[in-house]
Amino acid sequence: MNAHTTPQVDTAPLQLKPTKETYDRLQQAYEHFNKGLFEGKLPNALITLQRRKNTYGYFAGARFRNDDGRPADEIALNPATFRERPVKDILATLVHEMVHLWQHHEGEPGRGRYHNREWADKMKVLGLQPTDNGAEGGKETGETVGHLIVPAGPFDQAADKLIAKEFAIAWKEAPSPLEPSKGEGEAEPEALVQKSGKRVRYNCPECDLKAWAKHDARLMCADDKALMIAGD
Repeated sequence: MNAHTTPQVDTAPLQLKPTKETYDRLQQAYEHFNKGLFEGKLPNALITLQRRKNTYGYFAGARFRNDDGRPADEIALNPATFRERPVKDILATLVHEMVHLWQHHEGEPGRGRYHNREWADKMKVLGLQPTDNGAEGGKETGETVGHLIVPAGPFDQAADKLIAKEFAIAWKEAPSPLEPSKGEGEAEPEALVQKSGKRVRYNCPECDLKAWAKHDARLMCADDKALMIAGD
């Protein structure tokens, strides 16, 4: 190289990888909690991001199959809630759904979306206190049940260890100037329950059936024998 030649500098733009950065970390979290809270016994799930209104996340057993016909469960997280929630709360939602996955394989789940006593007892063992109203003393079982993180409980300690490894949710939704008002009611963990008397749309979690009814209705899809879920 000539002594007076200017070295070539790579001016190519930084290649971001949002998909890899998001899903690699979610898989890392799943494996961390599987090992630390479930003795590594849970099968891997397909973690998806779903903007389903009025929920922080949900579980669906054997929702996917690969080309060989082998099934995989789905754990969905709602990315629309990531920006407003601490990372530990998002991780608690992941473990909440992992308990549903555990029950799907090892226990006896309630019908439809019902959170039964077996599920509630497992949550408490892991340091997540079930509550249907987002406060201490709430009902531990029912259709829409969230949780509180028990300070210094197994989940709390396991989450601290993960976060100490610089774990973070890398990508969150950007603020929108068209965001709805924040004063529409306080949401409980997991299920953002609609308390008004307005009619809402219900969806079957197994098929495309939709129906409109009051917010506290209990609708069942006759074909799939599944309780329908409120939301878009």
